[in-house]
Amino acid sequence: MVWVPPPTTGFVESLLRLVGLDCAVPDFSTLSRRQKALAVTIPYRGSKGPLKLLIDSTGIKAEGEGAWHVRKHGGAKRRLWRKIHIGVDEQTLEIRALEIIGSNVGDAPMLPELLSQIPPDVEIGSATADGVYDTRRCHDAVADRGAHAAMPPRKNARSWKPSTAGAIARNEALRASKYPGRAIRQKWAGYQRRRRVETKMHCVKLLGQSLMARDFDCHVAELQIRAAVPNGYTALGIAVTHPVG
Repeated sequence: MVWVPPPTTGFVESLLRLVGLDCAVPDFSTLSRRQKALAVTIPYRGSKGPLKLLIDSTGIKAEGEGAWHVRKHGGAKRRLWRKIHIGVDEQTLEIRALEIIGSNVGDAPMLPELLSQIPPDVEIGSATADGVYDTRRCHDAVADRGAHAAMPPRKNARSWKPSTAGAIARNEALRASKYPGRAIRQKWAGYQRRRRVETKMHCVKLLGQSLMARDFDCHVAELQIRAAVPNGYTALGIAVTHPVG
């Protein structure tokens, strides 16, 4: 069963008539009911060597008017948002992990969930994320996979009790960020690579600035499909550019 948005139902019916197939296209209500139990597998090719995972999150509107409409004309009191967290392979730019939560849940608890989606036999070289993931649980989860955590300490960060491997690595990063400075330390750690996952998140949102479904399970399936689509395009090939002049 292929998920078909409402504006596309009539278009698919006309295509079936053109090719002479006597098949009925399910209506939107039927698709919505089946979408709750839809199991979506996100395809990926994989990369050579240890996986370098880039992590980011953003909000996407589920109900209510958009931000511009609310500023200009005012909107309904009920506005519902979902948070989408993705982990992207730095080498292939493919989405390897995906989590969808409500807007009332913090970002940091999702990093261990993203790492758990990577098979245990896949070696993770590094996990790059912003400072909101600078928590003991996140650092421990990265250390448990034998990976390097490229997450800048928060501005008011303090040393942790070195009781775990993740805490020890984080304390070393905190000491290193003081001299010669936070910005230079982030450059040495390769934190700028995170811009790639921001670009991939933009590609996901280009498929729609809001969700069409109304049920949370349907939201999950819809966003999984949106993650699978860019991976399919990425598998066709990535342009290689070289500076000239």
